[in-house]
Amino acid sequence: MKLPPLLVLTDRTQCPGPLVDAVAAAVDGGARAVVLREKDLPDHERDRLAEQLRALLAPVGGVLIRAGAAGNGHAEAVHLAATDPFPDPRPKLVGRSCHDRHEVLRARRERCDYVMISPVFPTASKPGYGPALGPAGLATLITGAPPAYALGGIRPDDVAGCLAAGARGVAVMGAIMRAPTLVPAYLAALREAVA
Repeated sequence: MKLPPLLVLTDRTQCPGPLVDAVAAAVDGGARAVVLREKDLPDHERDRLAEQLRALLAPVGGVLIRAGAAGNGHAEAVHLAATDPFPDPRPKLVGRSCHDRHEVLRARRERCDYVMISPVFPTASKPGYGPALGPAGLATLITGAPPAYALGGIRPDDVAGCLAAGARGVAVMGAIMRAPTLVPAYLAALREAVA
């Protein structure tokens, strides 16, 4: 399962309206991979939300990735926190959040399909989380990593620097949850950086 260069992470607390509406707008704007976080919801609510998001992504050939090792059940794609145990049986797609060299090497040993490296820049979503790696720190962690996505405070103007540092793409949460109409700007920045 190949992932596109833009991953959108959910956070309903940052949406001006319903989360499903924000994801629908992001998909309409070109997003094709969504990581469902919302780990504080009871399993049945999160399952219902996953079905709604899957229905939005299916017509465009998109992929829904469930965050968290617990309760992933039959999920074909999961995204693990840095400390989550590796799921058994292994889903078709497994990613992991990484913040330092030790975590990147663990993900490589586990044969994760991708990693999200963060925080690249200071982020409004998680203030005080860091220190920010910057493009140079990102480049250092990407060396020897599975395909990497840069996460944390990334604006469209930052995309080229993240790709130049070796990232396969970018992962964005807060900016897109607050304004899903920004998806085309990120996609345009990705196309321009690759061209």
